[in-house]
Parts: sequence; structure tokens; C-alpha cells
Amino acid sequence: MVQDANPFRGEAVLLIGGQPLVMRPTFGALVAAEEELGPLFALVERASAGQLRLGEMVALFWHCLRDRAGLERDTFAEAVMREGLAACTPVLRALIVQVLKGSG
Repeated sequence: MVQDANPFRGEAVLLIGGQPLVMRPTFGALVAAEEELGPLFALVERASAGQLRLGEMVALFWHCLRDRAGLERDTFAEAVMREGLAACTPVLRALIVQVLKGSG
């Protein structure tokens, strides 16, 4: 089943092995990410300085993943790594924009 992103909710699609996974930066997802990673503004600053770690990016993606059914975090992390930073950067950017501007 193809998952479509809803841009009005700040969603973005990450293709993992050809499978579209929708990232939805809800309040709950961002709070969970912040509990694990620390303040989101610090995460944004690290990302803008090129200092964001792969594990931090994966954690943010994991918490924003709209549907985790059938996924384990370790498997997801390995799949993200296989896709590479070039594939992940637009999704990361979209999530960071949502963190900064919020949703309407």
C-alpha cells in the first residue's frame, strides 16, 4: 500500500528500499524525540552546523514515523543507513522546517 504524505500536516516521505514511509512531525512525536535527543532547537543548530549524528537523525525519523507496523527500530536504522544521507537529507530538512515554523 502506497502511503501519501499530507503537506498540510508537515509530512514528508522517505523511501526505504523503494517503500514509501511517511514522517509526520506531530507534537507527540516531537516531544518523544526531544525526550531522547534533548532540546529540538539544539538539534536544529547541530544540523545547520553539519554536526547532526546519524543516530540522531534516525531517532527523529523513528519518532516521526507515521506507521511503524512491522518495523523494528534497529532494522529501520540499518535501512536508513543503506539509503544514504543524500536520500535522507530532504526529509530531515522538511522535519526541521516543521520544528522551526510549526504547523498551521
